[in-house]
Amino acid sequence: MFEAASGVYNELQPGSYIFMDADYGRNEWAEPQPRFEHALFVLATVMSRPTPERVVLDAGLKASSVDSGLPTVWQQPGLDFMRISDEHGVVEARAGARVPALGEKLMLVPGHCDPTVNLYDWFVCVRGGVVEALWPISARGAFY
Repeated sequence: MFEAASGVYNELQPGSYIFMDADYGRNEWAEPQPRFEHALFVLATVMSRPTPERVVLDAGLKASSVDSGLPTVWQQPGLDFMRISDEHGVVEARAGARVPALGEKLMLVPGHCDPTVNLYDWFVCVRGGVVEALWPISARGAFY
């Protein structure tokens, strides 16, 4: 919105804004500019609950890039993604937040979409909870 008001810039980064990663989601926003919504997620499963307020997910650095910050837990108020290792992520619940159950699926918003997409061979396109399409990520650098 700031660049548009300056009159100098006349483009939008559609590669990032179509996904709206957690980093872009932290940008300031004001009317009348359109509010972008998150559209890229990593599906993670709660695989351990070592304390009453902490869960361990099966999604770590091999599932989401963190160069622009840790992922966020989508639409789960009070759940904070705190730490990450190669294969695991640790989420902690603030006081009063609902703690996910063992085996529960959580949708994570990657901290940075570009290098996260690069980790996968396919987009799984979902609308209304139904898989509608599989799109190959052919330019990610994998050679067959």
